[in-house]
Amino acid sequence: MADAVAAVDIGGTKTTVALVDASETIVDRATASTPGRIGGAAIVDLVAALTTSLVERHGAALRGVGVATAGVVDTSTGTIVSATDTLRGWVGMPLGAAVRAALGEHLEGSAPITVQNDVDAHALGEYLCGAGRGASSLLTVAVGTGVGGGLIVEGRPWRGAHHVAGEIAHMPVPGAEHLRCPCGRMGHLEAIGGGLGLLRHYRWLGGDPAVVDTRAVAARAADDLTAGRAIADAAGAVGRALAGAATLLDPEVIVVTGGVADIGPVWWHPMEAAFRATVIDALAGVPVHPGGLGADAPLRGAAASAWADVAVAA
Repeated sequence: MADAVAAVDIGGTKTTVALVDASETIVDRATASTPGRIGGAAIVDLVAALTTSLVERHGAALRGVGVATAGVVDTSTGTIVSATDTLRGWVGMPLGAAVRAALGEHLEGSAPITVQNDVDAHALGEYLCGAGRGASSLLTVAVGTGVGGGLIVEGRPWRGAHHVAGEIAHMPVPGAEHLRCPCGRMGHLEAIGGGLGLLRHYRWLGGDPAVVDTRAVAARAADDLTAGRAIADAAGAVGRALAGAATLLDPEVIVVTGGVADIGPVWWHPMEAAFRATVIDALAGVPVHPGGLGADAPLRGAAASAWADVAVAA
């Protein structure tokens, strides 16, 4: 094939690399478990290995790389400035430079390496191709293992003065006071709203300690009052946080996505009910949509950012 960029999605559980052509079509992809407990160098090596396999399989000319990653990113330098311990040694990682060095000869000339937060990329993907298409402003919240948020304002990601705009995970919320967030503080949204937080809350309520993941909690919800309450509490916390974020930001559209949000009505209904019960009347009409792209959203956003930087560099 001809010119392409690599779109990279680095998550706490898995890492995916997609080869994306100039029409922004995903040509091929490769996925592997993220070696987060090993450290940053191992993650970069995995990204390089997956990218190299795709480039060599398709004979692509790699014009750029767009990386979407967990953690707070200084997009001007491609450096991770803050992260939880899910990815060991991630804070301070000069990811853009490391990816460039690891890919070396596979890059075409001075191909740009674009690094951004994964939910910022997710929001951009939903804005361009998914549930937020056509909106003037968009708040995207991804509820998976953890919780992340991204903002699009007038077609561009809004990252804030310290690269943390949209980080709804670390908003204090009622009902989470007994749980510690992965950032180390008590009572944040992620402590109860993310998948790991929901599971910890279920156990705190007296749930079966043999249950080891959120899907198993959801599977019990119809017959297990503790499981049903844990899901409703976690979903309600997300809904109330969305109401607070909407009041502050006044987005045209809110998109909620991720593995926990995909549990189904048992999660979605209490989340939206809490949002509608909490948000002020002036915002009662703000639509809250499920994501339209699923796991492709951050890849779409990363690819679009990479191709935009390729055009600037040309």
